[in-house]
Amino acid sequence: MFSPVHLAKATCAWLLGALLALALARLLWALRWRLSRDPRNPLPLPRGSMGWPLVGETLHWLFQGSDFHAERRRRHGNVFKTHLLGKPVVRVTGAENVRKILLGEHSLVRTQWPQSTRIILGPNSLVNSVGDAHKRRRQVLAKVFGRDALESYLPRLREVVRRQVGRWRARADAVDVYAAAKSLTFRVAVRVLLGLRLDEERLRYLGAVFEQLMDNLFSLPVDMPLSGLRKGIKAREILHANMEKIIAEKMAQPQQEDLDAFDYMLSSAKEHGQKLSIQELKETAVELIFAAHSTTASASTSLVLQLLRHPDVAARLRAELDSEGLTDEGLTDEGPTPTGEGPRERLGLDQLGRLRYLDCVVKEVLRFLPPVSGGYRTALRTFDLDGYQVPKGWSVMYSIRDTHETAGVFRGPRAFDPDRFGPERREDRSSRFSYVPFGAGVRGCVGKELARLVLKTLAVELLATCTWSLATRDFPHMRTVPIVHPVDGLRVRFAPKRPPA
Repeated sequence: MFSPVHLAKATCAWLLGALLALALARLLWALRWRLSRDPRNPLPLPRGSMGWPLVGETLHWLFQGSDFHAERRRRHGNVFKTHLLGKPVVRVTGAENVRKILLGEHSLVRTQWPQSTRIILGPNSLVNSVGDAHKRRRQVLAKVFGRDALESYLPRLREVVRRQVGRWRARADAVDVYAAAKSLTFRVAVRVLLGLRLDEERLRYLGAVFEQLMDNLFSLPVDMPLSGLRKGIKAREILHANMEKIIAEKMAQPQQEDLDAFDYMLSSAKEHGQKLSIQELKETAVELIFAAHSTTASASTSLVLQLLRHPDVAARLRAELDSEGLTDEGLTDEGPTPTGEGPRERLGLDQLGRLRYLDCVVKEVLRFLPPVSGGYRTALRTFDLDGYQVPKGWSVMYSIRDTHETAGVFRGPRAFDPDRFGPERREDRSSRFSYVPFGAGVRGCVGKELARLVLKTLAVELLATCTWSLATRDFPHMRTVPIVHPVDGLRVRFAPKRPPA
């Protein structure tokens, strides 16, 4: 038998050996990536750590969240390397660096969505398009989100927003704004973009199916029973089956005067000599809902959050609406009163454009809490960035949120200050890529003007008809992955605004 002394020595020797083996493995792992630099480029790899073998720094990233990137940016600078989810990554912050990435699409980098996202959205989606195919699809969709189209969508958008806000006001209990905003933006996509009038039961059913698709859009790419990918594919097939029937019904009917996104898309495709198959239309319908849903719901929640935090901003917005005659109480929750249309019922793009302070508030919401914190690309070839080389095949992750926070053009970037976009300051004017909530370049968000329109329409309806208060003691903590959202929801009590005596 071993004595306690022998056991202690053996245990110490084993622990020492294990620690030395781990240290050696980490050194070899770091050496493996140092040797991966392109020898034809004289610049070094970015500073940073590749973490532990195989897992890299993934566990640190999952536990630390947004603090992971902030801490490493402070330590290594605006361009640093790491290893996440099985891939070497160069993380990029700063207007000039982001500019090079976003304008380098198809020449330096190409977009990189997770494999599960590409599978679920389908081969005909804009997400999966590259090169000439991507260019053709953007040409078709440009008309869908042009000014004429937005003017055509606005009456239906006002109708959806008015009804949903009316339900919020009528609730006796608190509203979870994030859940309510997701319901709102799903209805906007269905009614405004697809032009559909569905009954409440079918809307709820399709909404639940779409939530299942969204919940599994960024799952592991493992196709097996009960896997996230399988659930996402099943949800997509249900949506496609419903869309095929709806599209057939739409195409069999005469074209309506108030055009929807499908009408504009078919017209635009015809102008560009393209013919869209039913499969392409189904995939585009799902992608339109995807594009209009989560990020707009996130931004809508952030808008309400900032109005709660800054009652002085809400007061200035109400004064601006008063000056335009937009706080008339001539509307009910169900639509115009029998006496005729109220001023918000006639609200058009020109009048919305005159609400300058509202425009500043929306811009600041998108700067302060951009719905998407950044984007992924893959390096098509080795290139230089801020004094370092980015090797071919490495992932490149550019940060929107960090770029907004560190841009020198913004005074006090950590403060919520809509006046920074006012005519006296215009802090975004001197550097285009210091403010990129929708990305930029050929992969910039094609529906950004519709997203702004939804936010402005929602703000007008809330300010003109509601008062509100936070239903919890503290404001919620905001999580940034995969999109900005409150961890446990944002619970708010809405009430009808009392007209002045």
